[in-house]
Amino acid sequence: MTGRQGPALSRRSLIGAGLGISAAGLTAAGPGQAFAAGSAGARPASAPARGHAFLAAAMDAYPGHGSVRLTQSYTDQAGLFSTAFTYDNALAILAHLAARTPAGLTRAKALGDALLYAQGHDPAYDDGRLRQAYNVGPYTFYDGSPQPDGFVRADGTANVGTQFGFTGTAVGDMAWAGIALSALARRTGARRFLGGAVRIGEWIERTGRTDEPLGGFKFGVDGANQKLPFTSTEHNTDLICLFGRLARLTGDRVWLERRGRAEAFVRRMWEPSGGFFYTGTNDGVTVNTSPVPEDTQTWTHLALGSRRHSRSLDWAAAELAVLDHSGRVNSTVPAGQSYEGVTFSSASLLANEDAPIAPGQPKPDRHGVWFEGTAHLALALRDRGARGDEARARRLIVSTEKAQDLLGGGQTVGGTPLPERCGVVSASSPLDTGFGFGYYPYRHTGATAWYLMAAARYNPLRV
Repeated sequence: MTGRQGPALSRRSLIGAGLGISAAGLTAAGPGQAFAAGSAGARPASAPARGHAFLAAAMDAYPGHGSVRLTQSYTDQAGLFSTAFTYDNALAILAHLAARTPAGLTRAKALGDALLYAQGHDPAYDDGRLRQAYNVGPYTFYDGSPQPDGFVRADGTANVGTQFGFTGTAVGDMAWAGIALSALARRTGARRFLGGAVRIGEWIERTGRTDEPLGGFKFGVDGANQKLPFTSTEHNTDLICLFGRLARLTGDRVWLERRGRAEAFVRRMWEPSGGFFYTGTNDGVTVNTSPVPEDTQTWTHLALGSRRHSRSLDWAAAELAVLDHSGRVNSTVPAGQSYEGVTFSSASLLANEDAPIAPGQPKPDRHGVWFEGTAHLALALRDRGARGDEARARRLIVSTEKAQDLLGGGQTVGGTPLPERCGVVSASSPLDTGFGFGYYPYRHTGATAWYLMAAARYNPLRV
């Protein structure tokens, strides 16, 4: 174990692979509004407007199943049906807020209220937790069993994603939901959003706090409500923001102590000789030294803003850099196209290209671009603002925008075709994360949201 979720627990585990291309155009009137190319008098939509159009389509995919809804995480072709990961929906809220438009705020509040609904209508618990994922529309599962409900089941409970085992609760997912709710509380002044964020923080304190030598807050619980033994740098980085936000919004200094505990753990994961952060610990005593993931390098900067530790961005940009094109082994990039960015971890660069990522999945491309990570590296570089950072960030954003234009065409949400050139795929080609799961060329709420925040220079992790 590496301290990160495996296939049964990961919000990022996917089935199969696929991609398409389309050169068709699209026009839009603004974020969340997309129209077919050729509309009279319409101008071509900007790349961010098309990203927002994808988020809108994924949020509105099941209009006949109630107004309380979440955003479907991946296109139907990923094989996860109507799964809506809590993490992805938190990012969608933040991306909508980053747009700073009335339409964006309306969508952010609707998603925030849906998270509050899930928190208050769990089928088994009333302790403030959210599950890893929910179903947001009907489908027939692989075994032939019908799943007729939307996000709100017939009995009024939230439709937890039991079919794929997405029933556990991870501290990182909870933290991101709390970050999104606290951002809504700050933007709107609505007490309900702050109340939900506080409940999340209290659940994390009760469930995750550990007195092990390395400290911090542990991973969370599995679907059977059993505590998981490892402690994640990524999760504790998220808590630096969440607890800091709660301290500011509530005025209660207890959150500062909790923030300090999370931050102390993160700083213990720093490797000064290499200039990067390790992934965490399995036992609370020994630091895991391999693999080294990308997100612990970028999120730490976004949360800490520490000059001493900002070398982690240079490490990620250099050590995890990839260039994907059709000449690579197992690449699915069409001929004549290439994409630059970063991959998921140091292990991704060493993946066995002769074996499937997992049973029933394709073989990996060691140089597949992870666009979610590429986007938050671009954002972190923009946030740091050192010499050359803006130029490097812009190259990564241009690569991501080209992927939105050319990869993942012909995909659907809720059986409905997406507007063309809307939404960023999670990866340019199948890639092995090195943590027991992969990423594939499907349009993805999380990757699109991170791209939109990078384009808007919106740092979601700064208190």
